Amino acid sequence: MSTFRSLPLLSVPESWPLPLVALLAMGALAGLDLLGAVAAKEWAERGSGVALAGGVTSFVVLFWVYASSLRYAELAVVTMGWIVLLQVGILLIDRLHYETTLPTGKLVAVVIALAAQGYLLLGPSGS
Repeated sequence: MSTFRSLPLLSVPESWPLPLVALLAMGALAGLDLLGAVAAKEWAERGSGVALAGGVTSFVVLFWVYASSLRYAELAVVTMGWIVLLQVGILLIDRLHYETTLPTGKLVAVVIALAAQGYLLLGPSGS
């Protein structure tokens, strides 16, 4: 019977401030998720095996980074920041690479949703 050896979690120097670590984790997660999303779109449209392998790799690394980040920052903070950055990235890639546009009403709704998510992430945490 073989044993599964786990990968060590990523670590950062103790001297790094927590907000910096959380921000770096959010950016890395959003970037990896964005890579996986683009790979999925490319695989769906073109059937590229390279895109499929790249997407799978991206999401495996994303899971590893996510688990590692939870050693330093709260689940809700990391997840909300990741989602906000991911949404902005997807909108930009859709607009710039795939040349799609959103009607004004939907764009306003996106801005309101992002503002609300930003408030949840950065707003006061009183009791």
